[in-house]
Amino acid sequence: MEFFCYHRDRPGSTGLRTAMVEEHWTYMDGFAETMIARGPTFCDDETLTGSVHVLGLPTTAAARDFAFDEPGYQAGAYRDVMIRRWHNELGRTMWDFPDLHREASRFLVLGFTPAPEPTSSAPPRRDDLILFGPLLSDDATRVLGAAALIEAPDADTAREVLPADRYVGIEVHRWQPGGRPAA
Repeated sequence: MEFFCYHRDRPGSTGLRTAMVEEHWTYMDGFAETMIARGPTFCDDETLTGSVHVLGLPTTAAARDFAFDEPGYQAGAYRDVMIRRWHNELGRTMWDFPDLHREASRFLVLGFTPAPEPTSSAPPRRDDLILFGPLLSDDATRVLGAAALIEAPDADTAREVLPADRYVGIEVHRWQPGGRPAA
């Protein structure tokens, strides 16, 4: 099963997250084989706002354990966490995306359906999509929204990946690929 986890930072917790980065990376090392994507979100002034992890885990309980056992969560760095079943519509990981390590503007785009839907839409055909998939109910029978990681020149362009007539509460967050820096 695939899961989308988004830890949202508690205001003022950037210092705590920065101090705990090695603990966070060590924890994530234990899930490296299952990672589809990961990385921090932040605002224009580089203040951390959250942490995205998309990964395969055997059960919903394992996903909850992953999210709530994360060292930053345990230390109080996050105000909340969203855990949703997810489906990798593009069938790739962030590491499959061309030129992932070059400097570029990348974004997390989240949108929510006004009401649960029985099926998801096909992903838009765009070369700038890194990942795309529906946010699903725990039993994966209803679509509650969508999550995309996209390379785009700006937030307004990134927002266009989710049509406003289908999704409400569309959020756009600057995102960068995460993990330990290459040695």
